[in-house]
Amino acid sequence: MDEEERHQGGSVAGVVAADQTPQQLVARAIAPVKKDFLRPPPVRSSAPTDDVSTSNENKTSVLAKEKKSKRQIKRERRQEQKSARNLCPEISKTGDVSSCPYKDKCRFSHDLEGFKAQKPSDLEGQCPFIKTGGSCPYGLACRFSSTHEGGVPSSDPNGLKNSSEVNGLSKDVQKLLWKNKMNFSKADLKLKSLGLLGPSKSKRNDLENKDGVDAGSNKCDQSDGSGSCVVRKDDDNDRDGKSESDELCPLKRRKTEECCNPKEAENEENCGPKEAENEVCVTGLHTAETGVSVTEQIVERSCTKSEADAITPETDRSLKSHSREKKLIDFREKLYLAPLTTVGNLPFRRVCKVLGADVTCGEMAMCTNLLQGQASEWALLRRHSSEDLFGVQICGAYPDTVARTVELIEQECTIDFIDINMGCPIDIVVNKGAGSALLTKPMRMKSIVEVASVTVDKPITIKVRTAYFEGKNRIDSLIADIGSWGASAVTIHGRSRQQRYSKLADWDYIYQCARKAPTTLPVVGNGDVFSFVDWNNHRTECPELATDMIARGALIKPWIFTEIKEQRHWDISAGERLNIFKDFVNFGLEHWGSDTKDAMIVLGVETTRRFLLEWLSYTCRYIPVGLLDVVPQRLNWRPPSYCGRDELETLMASDSAADWIRLRMIALEIRWGSEVPTDTLKW
Repeated sequence: MDEEERHQGGSVAGVVAADQTPQQLVARAIAPVKKDFLRPPPVRSSAPTDDVSTSNENKTSVLAKEKKSKRQIKRERRQEQKSARNLCPEISKTGDVSSCPYKDKCRFSHDLEGFKAQKPSDLEGQCPFIKTGGSCPYGLACRFSSTHEGGVPSSDPNGLKNSSEVNGLSKDVQKLLWKNKMNFSKADLKLKSLGLLGPSKSKRNDLENKDGVDAGSNKCDQSDGSGSCVVRKDDDNDRDGKSESDELCPLKRRKTEECCNPKEAENEENCGPKEAENEVCVTGLHTAETGVSVTEQIVERSCTKSEADAITPETDRSLKSHSREKKLIDFREKLYLAPLTTVGNLPFRRVCKVLGADVTCGEMAMCTNLLQGQASEWALLRRHSSEDLFGVQICGAYPDTVARTVELIEQECTIDFIDINMGCPIDIVVNKGAGSALLTKPMRMKSIVEVASVTVDKPITIKVRTAYFEGKNRIDSLIADIGSWGASAVTIHGRSRQQRYSKLADWDYIYQCARKAPTTLPVVGNGDVFSFVDWNNHRTECPELATDMIARGALIKPWIFTEIKEQRHWDISAGERLNIFKDFVNFGLEHWGSDTKDAMIVLGVETTRRFLLEWLSYTCRYIPVGLLDVVPQRLNWRPPSYCGRDELETLMASDSAADWIRLRMIALEIRWGSEVPTDTLKW
């Protein structure tokens, strides 16, 4: 629900709330706010039609004038980098102009005096890195540089910004991923042994077998003299296996030859995907007489010399480790903070840990982006030292992609479990065959879980929705098998993909699945947990549930973990809520940095401000306990227009983005030690 819909719903709710009893309001999903605090909805003026059309025309003309070519944009970007406001990072850390190893070839500015002249004045307070006993990685660019002791402290350029954070992507590993030279021997071995690489169904391999092609050869068929190998690709319309041309597999691209034509790929669950993250061009061998794949003869045609060695399968021991050999996670009765896109960042998780969360999970990361070495995607895997029970969530569409990702994560990260998202309803994810799209392909779900569980020793958990289409639930028919696939736990969100977040979660169906699940498979429920009353009801109704995952409830009121542990409705004051925002700002500056805006990307202070605004768009939905006729608040209640018990509480209840900015300013001023101006709190 966007801001305009919430405003319209709040206006209607405000008119109705004044004339009906609390019970009638609850029946209509309207928050029963006490009449003493109700007020008319704020009037927001709208421009006349003529003015709107005129402004739209002006915007169109401005956009037309501002359209620039890519070359011009690139030129302006380089000029901006050379400006005095973009000081070289090496000089910023050391304060010495001669410290940059690139000298005149550096793409950043070396004008130290010019940078000091245009730099904004330092913020009040102490540098968050110095405060924690470390060294500031931003040096002169830090907005708290005046508090640095002993001049400009130096730092390790390859290290994390904060020593209390782990799971950073090293430059060496990133370069290997960029060049497609990362070795995934363990994942490829498991995929090959489980038959998930899939043999090719083209008849060309039969002809090659007749001609005496060596099944153990790992060399490319032909070479074009430029270091690329020629990979023959079947024509979809050529049933005899002939192709009009051969396709080059360049070194900088990861391509995997499809094991079947596109029509058959839709129905074949074991087909090898043709994805950008796949590392080698794989072709299976078939006998000419029967078309059956030759045992243990899969030709791996690598496009790089470092990948020329074939992987031999294990034959003397079982591939699948026993469930008792894995370190299982005990989720029972633990408060589980759900992985939340955008807002569920590391500073927010730290806030929830302070308020009582037991289990935390990172934001959903796409397997494709992780395998490509994208730094922004790897940042989602960061873990703080306070997160004692931490997992990461990944999302992928194919077994080979997921297998290589989990192997890479286990090798490079310190985690307790890996969660595979099979319920994300976002279109961009579903259209790629990941997320909720996997609910329509149970055999692919099985393949992904099986290969992931045997590739790594860390527990593998999955998160699903009830179904893809509304009214066609199917998890109850799969729940008995999910444990045998290798999953250590399953989280069920009580909504279908088609339902998105509309209507209430179907907890009766979650109970049904929990009762059908084997005793060795913990089932976690998810959906609409907003108070300790909801938590207790789920424990009473279905003791088979291991725990509940808390998502939007934690966004709106992160102190829900404290309420559950203390079994009380916390009538939190506006000042206490502001202190929570202050903690978020502290944690944000430590995580994103204390520098100002850069020419290329937004860093530090600006990033903290941005994510604080994102979070405030959720916290405004909270209605204080002392203002309600009926407690606790339900997640689907529409709040009427009301005023708080003080001006700050009224400001926090506003659904206007302008008021969120004003509230952000207050939180930042509190963080920097200044007194809050009284003018800021005026409505």
